[in-house]
Amino acid sequence: MSQSAPLTFRYATRDDLPAIVALLADDEKGKTREELTDPLPGAYYAAFDAMESQSTDKLPNKYLLACQNDDIVGCLQLTLIAGLSRRGQLRAQIEGVRVSSTVRGQKIGEKLITQSISISKSLGAVLVQFTTDKTRKDAHRFYERLGFVASHEGMKLALDPA
Repeated sequence: MSQSAPLTFRYATRDDLPAIVALLADDEKGKTREELTDPLPGAYYAAFDAMESQSTDKLPNKYLLACQNDDIVGCLQLTLIAGLSRRGQLRAQIEGVRVSSTVRGQKIGEKLITQSISISKSLGAVLVQFTTDKTRKDAHRFYERLGFVASHEGMKLALDPA
């Protein structure tokens, strides 16, 4: 991949799911969480369709893609959330940030986060939040360099499938 290839951003379509799942699996944690098969398991398509059905122009729940030429080189899920806390102010939630291992070190992750912040601001969000695994020390330094502050302690509860 050429470092000089321009970076563009767009929202994902269903056709992009194999590339997105490949990015999610191209990661030490994702290797054990994702199922990168051909064809992809239907659960990925069902989840994408559910995201699309929840999404509106003002409250998107979409995968934002970073592309060089025709290649998807990065992704993240951007969801704008309306809520009552903070006097009803809109917040943005970022999940699933990934950059292809073939292009790391080219500031693609930084540009992807910056683009998601810009989109969030343009839609009226006053806060951008995300969770990151406690073991991802490099990711913590990356986010802190971009101005994020580890101001909260997150917790999760794994639920058994019904």
